[in-house]
Amino acid sequence: MFCYEKRRYWLVTIDFAIILIPFIMAALILLFNKQLRKKYLGWIVLIIPVSLFLILTTYIPRIANGETYTHTYEWIPAFNLNFTTYIDGLSLILSLLITGVGSLVILYSIFYLSMKESLHHFYCYLLLFMGAMLGVVFSDNLMVLYAFWELTSVSSFLLIAFWHHRKASRAGARKSMTITVSGGVSMLTGFLMLYVMSGTFSIREIIANVEKISEHSLFIPALILILLGAFTKSAQFPFHIWLPDAMEAPTPVSAYLHSATMVKAGIYLVARFTPVFGGEMVWFWTVTGVGLITLFWGSFNAVRQTDLKAILAFSTVSQLGLIMSLLGLGSVAVHLGYSADTVIYTQATFAALFHLINHSTFKGALFMMVGIVDHEIGTRDIRRLGGLMSIMPFTFTIAVIGSFSMAGLPPFNGFLSKEMFFAATVKILQLDVFSIESTGILIPLIAWVASILTFVYCIIIVNRTFLGKIKPDIQEKNPHEAPLGMLISPFILITLVIAIFFFPNLLGEYILKPAMASVYPTFPSAAEMTPHISAWHGFNIELLMTIGVIVLGIVLYRLLKYWKKIYRIFPQNWTLNAIYERVITTSENVSESITNRYMNGKLTHYFIYIYISFVVIVAGTFVALDAFSWNPRLDAPVETYELLLVFIMIFTAIGLVFAKSRITSVLLNGVLGYSVAFFFVIFRAPDLALTQLVVESVTTALFLICFKHLGALKPEPSSKRVKVSNGVISILVGATVTLIGLAVVNYEKFETISTYFENSYELAGGKNIVNTILGDFRAFDTMLEVVVLFIAGLGVYTLINLKAAKKEGADIENK
Repeated sequence: MFCYEKRRYWLVTIDFAIILIPFIMAALILLFNKQLRKKYLGWIVLIIPVSLFLILTTYIPRIANGETYTHTYEWIPAFNLNFTTYIDGLSLILSLLITGVGSLVILYSIFYLSMKESLHHFYCYLLLFMGAMLGVVFSDNLMVLYAFWELTSVSSFLLIAFWHHRKASRAGARKSMTITVSGGVSMLTGFLMLYVMSGTFSIREIIANVEKISEHSLFIPALILILLGAFTKSAQFPFHIWLPDAMEAPTPVSAYLHSATMVKAGIYLVARFTPVFGGEMVWFWTVTGVGLITLFWGSFNAVRQTDLKAILAFSTVSQLGLIMSLLGLGSVAVHLGYSADTVIYTQATFAALFHLINHSTFKGALFMMVGIVDHEIGTRDIRRLGGLMSIMPFTFTIAVIGSFSMAGLPPFNGFLSKEMFFAATVKILQLDVFSIESTGILIPLIAWVASILTFVYCIIIVNRTFLGKIKPDIQEKNPHEAPLGMLISPFILITLVIAIFFFPNLLGEYILKPAMASVYPTFPSAAEMTPHISAWHGFNIELLMTIGVIVLGIVLYRLLKYWKKIYRIFPQNWTLNAIYERVITTSENVSESITNRYMNGKLTHYFIYIYISFVVIVAGTFVALDAFSWNPRLDAPVETYELLLVFIMIFTAIGLVFAKSRITSVLLNGVLGYSVAFFFVIFRAPDLALTQLVVESVTTALFLICFKHLGALKPEPSSKRVKVSNGVISILVGATVTLIGLAVVNYEKFETISTYFENSYELAGGKNIVNTILGDFRAFDTMLEVVVLFIAGLGVYTLINLKAAKKEGADIENK
C-alpha cells in the first residue's frame, strides 16, 4: 500500500516537470550553444522527448483502469487563476503523440539538416513548441490553456520561418500566425464567456455544471467562438489556407507540426468540449458540416497539385476534416444521453480518436518520405520525378505503405479507421433528431466522394514519383537511396501502421478506451463505448463503399487528364488565397494612407489629436450619462492663501503662453511646479510634496544646463484660424479637467468603488490607503515599464550587433 501511494504521488507531481523540461532545455541550448558542438546537439536534444515518452508510458496502465491525475500549482488564487494539470485518457493520447513523434522527428532531423544551419535555433524552437503543446493538453485552467495555445502559434511561426532568407517561408509564417492567433483571440472570448456563465476557469468544473449553464444567453456565442479557435488551428475550411503555405518549413517541421501535433490541437479542443456543447444542434451541424466540407475540399485540391509536399498539405487538411466530422457525428450521443440504443453513436468518436493516431503514423512517414526525395533528388515536382523505385527501394516501401494506409486499404491501419468512418456516416441516417432525415444522405455521400479523391491522390504520389521511367535530368544527378539515419524514423512509423492493423485492440483497450471515458464522462462504462476492432465484418455497406472507392478511384486516375480540366472553371482571382491576399493588401494600404495623414511630423498636431480625443471621450461620457454632479455647499472652506496660490498659478500659466524668451519660460514653468508642491504641503502630503520638489528642481536644472545649446525662441507664424482653434481646444480641455475636479468631490451619481480600500490591510497588507495604491497598482505599472525598457534594450542590442556583423561582412568582402 505504501509503495502504491508513493508511486501515485510521483505520477501526480511529475506532470508539471513534463511541461517544464522542454522549456528548460531550450533555454540551456541558447545559453550554451557556443559550447555545444553541432554534430552532437541533435543527439543531446533527442534525450528529452524520448525520456518524456518513456515517463508518459508509465501512466498507461493506471489511466486504462480509469484513474486520472490532477495537481494544482497556485498562481493567482484570488482570481481563480491556477496552473492545474489534468491527465486523463484524452490528454494521454496527445501527449504520447507529441513526445513519440517528436522523438522520431528529432532523430530524422539529425540526418536531414545541414551542419551549416542554425541548429541551436531550430532545436530551441522545436522544444519550445513541444512544451507549449504539452501545456495545451495537460492544462485544466482555461486561461493557462490559452497561454500555451498562443505559444504554439508563436513557436510554429518561428519554425515555419526557419529558412527566413526565403520570401515564401516568411509569408507562410505570417499567414499561419495571422489566422491561428486571430482564432485564438476568438477562443479567448469564448473562454471568458464560459467563466461568466460558470464562475470557474476549470474545464472539469464546467463539464460538471453544464446543465446549469446550457440555458444561458452566452452559451451559443461561446460555442461558436471556441469552435472558431479550433477550426483555425486545425486548418478547417475556410481557414485551411495557411497550412499549404506553411509547407515552406523544413520537412521535419512539417512532419511534426502539420501532421501529428499542432493541427491536432483543434481536434483536441473539440473533443475536450464535446461534453459541454455536444448536446446542441449548432455544435453537431457546425462540427460535422465544416469537417465534411474540409474533407472534400482538401482531397479535391490535393489531386491538382504537382508538388509532393503540397499534395500532403491538402491531404492533411482533408484528413483533419474527416476526424472533425467524426467528432461532430459522435456528439449526437451527448444529446441523446446514455442508453443501450444510443451508445452506438459514440463509435463515431471512437473512430475519430483511432484515426487521429493512425493519421499521425502514416502521414508522418509520408512527410519524411517526401523530405528524403527532396534531399536526395533535389526536387519535389512530380512532373520531373519518376522511376525512383529501382533507385530508392526503401523510400518506395515507405511511400507505398503510407499512401495505401491513407487511401484506406488493407493490411494497414488506415483501412480500419476508414471503415469505421463509413459505418458512422451510415448509422447516422437512422437518427430522427437535428433534422438529419432531410439532409442526412449528404453525409455518407460527401464522405464517399472525398474518399475516392483521396484514393486518386494516393495513387498519384506512388505512381508519379516511383513508377515509370527515370527522367534524364534525374539520371544526371546520380540519385541514390537515403542514408540509414534518415530511414529509421519513417520505418518505425510504417511498422506501426502495419502493427496497429494486426493488433488494433491493444490500442483500443489501453489508449482509446480511457479517452472515450474523457469525451463521455457521464456515460457509466467506457467498455461499452469501445468496440472490438476487426478487419472483417462480412459483406456490408461499408465494404461496398470501400470497393466502390477502389474501382472508381482507379477509373478516375486513368481518366485524370480528361476530367482535370474542371479545375480551370474556378477563377484564380476568387480563390480563398486570393481573397486573403487582397484583404491583407487593402488593409495595409488603408492603414498606411490613414497613418500618413496624421503622422506628419508636427508635434503640435499630435497634441491636438490627443486633446480632442480626451475632450470627446471624457466630456462626452459626462454629458451622455448625465454624470456631472457638484454641490458647493458640501465643499470644504477655501482659505485666502489657497486662493492666492491658485491665482499665482493661473497668471503663471497665462504668462507661459505669451513668454518671448526661453529663460522666462523655464522660470515660469518652475513657479508652476513649486506651486503644486506648496499645495501638497497644504493638503498634508509631505511625500508627494518632496517628490514634486525634487522633480521640479532637477527639471529646472536640466533646462538651465541645456539653455546655451538652444536657439532663440521664435514665435511660429500661424493664421488667425489656427490660433482660434487652438484657443478653443485649450478652453475645452481646461473646462473638462475642471469638470472632473469638481465632480469627484462628494460624488453621488454612481456607487463608490472605494469599498475595496476599506479592508486594504487584509487585501494588500497596508494600513495607509495611498501606500496601498502605490504598492498594488503603481507596482504593476512600474513592472510593465521595466518590461518595455527591457524589450527596447534588446532591440537596441540586436541592432548594434546586426550593424557590427554587417560591417564585418563588408570588410571581409572588400578584402
